[in-house]
Amino acid sequence: MKVPEKEILHKIKQWAVYGDEDLALASHALTLSTKCPYRLIAYHAQQCAEKYLKAYLVFCRVDFPYTHNISVLLELSDEKTGWGKTLRDAEELTPYAITTRYPGEDEAVTREEAVNAVEIAREVRRRVRNELSRHDITLPE
Repeated sequence: MKVPEKEILHKIKQWAVYGDEDLALASHALTLSTKCPYRLIAYHAQQCAEKYLKAYLVFCRVDFPYTHNISVLLELSDEKTGWGKTLRDAEELTPYAITTRYPGEDEAVTREEAVNAVEIAREVRRRVRNELSRHDITLPE
């Protein structure tokens, strides 16, 4: 596959940069010694995974719906990658897109759940970046 046109490459990089910012916030928040906002860490981890999957779908020129549902995004990318099975854990992040932002929507997020969410987001990021690098696309660090 040829390197995408300049506009597509720009969009891919934008999605990745935004995802990296979400992951940076989530990772940094885990270092807080008091009043650590675990629900927000989980939210930003979900956002990272979502944005990286959307970056990959832009690369594939797959139209995707406005959604926070990781399952939908994995299903759309599965035809090209098989990630639907190997990144199944990422589906755990979907509820954090909504329930962590509004009071009374869900139970509190624990430190363990927040750490797990960040680990999952890192794995999604790693997989997408590796796949894009196979096609000579280098994303900013």
